Amino acid sequence: MICQECQVQQATLHFTKIVNGKKTEMHVCEQCAREKGESIPGTDSFSIHHLFSGLFNIDTKNEQYQNVTKDKPTCPTCGTSYDKFLHVGRFGCATCYDTFADKLGSVFRRVHGGNNKHSGKIPKRIGQSIQIEKRIEEIRDELNKHVQNEEFEKAAELRDEIRELKSQADDSRKGG
Repeated sequence: MICQECQVQQATLHFTKIVNGKKTEMHVCEQCAREKGESIPGTDSFSIHHLFSGLFNIDTKNEQYQNVTKDKPTCPTCGTSYDKFLHVGRFGCATCYDTFADKLGSVFRRVHGGNNKHSGKIPKRIGQSIQIEKRIEEIRDELNKHVQNEEFEKAAELRDEIRELKSQADDSRKGG
């Protein structure tokens, strides 16, 4: 594809911008991108910190930021502070998630479109069997509760439903 700007060189960079819901695509060579002032991944003009600070909505002069960082908690395992996490954009170890758990809810909601839990996408070809397996796990939990409450008739119904779902899962794996 030829550069949309100079119409001479091969377009090596492909940008998609969405501003106020309007999507625009640009296919340009590296030289034209620099002239237009676009940031090019892999060069000094791109900073992962800028990406994360946009997600975390960091403004160090903001009163909310001051309140979050004033107690200066640090991870007991690696010594990373919450302030350093906000600056660098990543944790030092797995313990950081537990250490800063009370401060991460808003971050995760912003990253995951309003949810605290990442669910991801499931490919259609295997999605049905995964959904069945998730449903079986939910029913097992419910079954255990009924057994503990000695509600054996309801537990038997759930057991039969699990068997049926397992049969469906086997059929979908076999392609039938």
